[in-house]
Amino acid sequence: MLERINDLSPGVIGLRAVGKVSKEDYEQVLEPILDDARREGRRIRFLYQFGPEFEGFTASGAWEDARVGLGAMRQFDGCAIVSDISWIRESTRFFGAMMPCPMRVFGDGELARAVDWLQSLPEHHGVTHRLLPESGVIVVEVSRPLRAEDFDALALTADAWIESHGTLAGVVIHARRFPGWEGFGGLVRHIRFIRDHHRHVARIAVAAESELAKLAPHIAGHFVAADVQRFAFDELDQAIAWAAGGAPAAAS
Repeated sequence: MLERINDLSPGVIGLRAVGKVSKEDYEQVLEPILDDARREGRRIRFLYQFGPEFEGFTASGAWEDARVGLGAMRQFDGCAIVSDISWIRESTRFFGAMMPCPMRVFGDGELARAVDWLQSLPEHHGVTHRLLPESGVIVVEVSRPLRAEDFDALALTADAWIESHGTLAGVVIHARRFPGWEGFGGLVRHIRFIRDHHRHVARIAVAAESELAKLAPHIAGHFVAADVQRFAFDELDQAIAWAAGGAPAAAS
């Protein structure tokens, strides 16, 4: 089974594996945590402890661990594995180099050190997003250059909604000014996100104060299927209402 580790530092989510871990444990404990973070656009600093009470995975549990883990890593700012079990430690070191987030192994008596390490990881608050489930609108707040990881996290939220509802009512981009991309990878991932999702989004609202924002509806019309409308930076509420299917906004 999986148990929540309580009283950890703010921003750190911890689970402890006890006895046999099954597919149902992941479905009932971990997946709701990931779903909540995805809906709210939050990233996770994750601690996973395999102590002496851990007896292994069931066959379906091992598969679920791999499946959920590979998908969840894109939501993590970091992952700490706490265990003295040799095969857990060695497999973590082997696969950690291929993961999209920092990953580190600690001994079973080093839980406090693991939490400290997770807290020491750099903050990535340049781009955040939140899903408004009552309207099917994602609001994206941008204040720093865009990274590939930002689009990975946004894709997780968008894909989950599209899979269950067929389409997003709208996406609202809220940025005082366009900050550009943090490296070529961010630009490539931005283009790929648009390519993969623009036909599943009905409306895109750009609430920003920049010359680029004024041109956005005209430029986007050549590349995306969604309707695009520009709003002033302080017109976020109006932008959300329009993206949700409200009446067309007056030209700004």
